[in-house]
Amino acid sequence: MKKKILIVGGTGFIGSELAKKCLTLNWEVTSISTSNPIKKKKINKVRYIICDISKKKNLYLKIKYNFNYVVNLGGYVDHKNKLKTYNSHYLGCKNLAEFFLDKKITSFVQMGSSTEYGKLKSPHFEEMKTDHEKLKSVYAKSKLLATNYLIKLNKDKNFPCTILRLYLAYGPTQDYNRFIPITIKACLKNEKFDCSDGKQSRDFLYIDDLIKIIIRVLKNKNAIGQIINVGSGTKYNLKKVIKKIINISKGGIANHGKIKLRKDEIIEFYPSISKAKKILNWKPKINFEKGLKRTINYYKSL
Repeated sequence: MKKKILIVGGTGFIGSELAKKCLTLNWEVTSISTSNPIKKKKINKVRYIICDISKKKNLYLKIKYNFNYVVNLGGYVDHKNKLKTYNSHYLGCKNLAEFFLDKKITSFVQMGSSTEYGKLKSPHFEEMKTDHEKLKSVYAKSKLLATNYLIKLNKDKNFPCTILRLYLAYGPTQDYNRFIPITIKACLKNEKFDCSDGKQSRDFLYIDDLIKIIIRVLKNKNAIGQIINVGSGTKYNLKKVIKKIINISKGGIANHGKIKLRKDEIIEFYPSISKAKKILNWKPKINFEKGLKRTINYYKSL
């Protein structure tokens, strides 16, 4: 029998790439999102369902199929809208879990966030505890509430969930609303662009490596009930990242210091990925330079 997977947020960057991979495994793929994919991102053989997961009654009406796996990548992307952020990232996750609680699914993967660690010192370990009340952003609070809810559901009712705390994913097909594609776009146009002084350090993970760990989690019983950091495990200085993109793109001039750091800006923010290595025997395969070159070549071809 074919495995059946439901990808919530299946029209987004990560969701689309996951759908493509699942089809190569000969799985049946269903996507839930609040709107249809744009024409160039629509994938043949994927069943698309339009639904707002924060609306419980609507969700229960829309899901009419059985699934082996559920991956929740859903959530409102404009975090300035606090109500929609809370509803989609927390209530939406809660609604999904409640729906699938008695459906005998094999695995439910929740895409968590590195922001759940708040201001805790890097490198982050999964054992570190944070209180959602102390987190500043509604997005971080909503993600941590979802994590806590799922872990409790696993302990109380054996719900087969895993939380992947993602750092910064990048790669071909990502929209121009993230640090790396924004920088690449300016460099390919040989533009001057404003940025911070670049003293921050962040962790970047290439999309193919992210998709591989999601698939691995779905198949691994040892991951159930676990919170697992997902990143490269390496910190990259943003000033050096910008310089690397300029060199590979052969264009662009960075106006460092034009964008001021927020007062609460965290300078170093990166994970330990020792748990992913131990439980899943996983580590990233695509080094940063190779991933950047692939990504830049993609945008260059558009």
